[in-house]
Amino acid sequence: MTEPIIVVDNIHKSYLMGKEAVPALRGVSLNIEQGEFVCLMGPSGSGKTTLLNIVGGLDEPSRGHVVIKGENLVALSENALARLRLERMGFIFQNYNLLANFTAQENVEAPMVLAKVGRKERKQRTERLLERVGLADRATHYPGELSGGQQQRVAIARALANNPPILIADEMTGDLDSETGFAIMRLVQALNEDGMTIVFVTHDPRMAEFAGRVVQLRDGKILNGSEQAAPGTPHNLSE
Repeated sequence: MTEPIIVVDNIHKSYLMGKEAVPALRGVSLNIEQGEFVCLMGPSGSGKTTLLNIVGGLDEPSRGHVVIKGENLVALSENALARLRLERMGFIFQNYNLLANFTAQENVEAPMVLAKVGRKERKQRTERLLERVGLADRATHYPGELSGGQQQRVAIARALANNPPILIADEMTGDLDSETGFAIMRLVQALNEDGMTIVFVTHDPRMAEFAGRVVQLRDGKILNGSEQAAPGTPHNLSE
């Protein structure tokens, strides 16, 4: 039997508030298979973003461990963890996190520069990715010259720069109007249909319907998450 691409095993996470330790996650365990499209949902303070950040190697658990493609994140050095994030994960954030002084093309190329991809290959990949997200004609535009939806498309292209098998997204449609949000979700759904594993957080149940599995959290614990669809399962939503 194939090992899940992501294994979350008995994760606990607490934050210090003054002298008091406040729990954010209380013994969370979750397996995610290759090619799944998983949504994490829950009220504010439920632990969904904390869980997403731990899965993405952006935060450390207080107890427990996370295994990504056979590698235990807790056991990795900072350099090894940074390399794993660079090569195996793409990240999309609510506020885009684009470099304001870089063009769309330069923003997409940035992870490839870190990965020491050659200039010719960087150019070819960037052109291909910007075309895929519908922004081939905006390559030389700066973030300030792009709409919110266009900036998020650049962020998606950047997340795909090093061909990662896993996409991690935090409220990627939160700052967008409904029509643009649906367009972004359809784009991400197409990536899943091509085999990419996607884990994302949203507060919007309409966006959650795109996922093959919705995992509900409350008070740092998983309430469900057993509902699982085949990778790439289409969801037809009326806008």
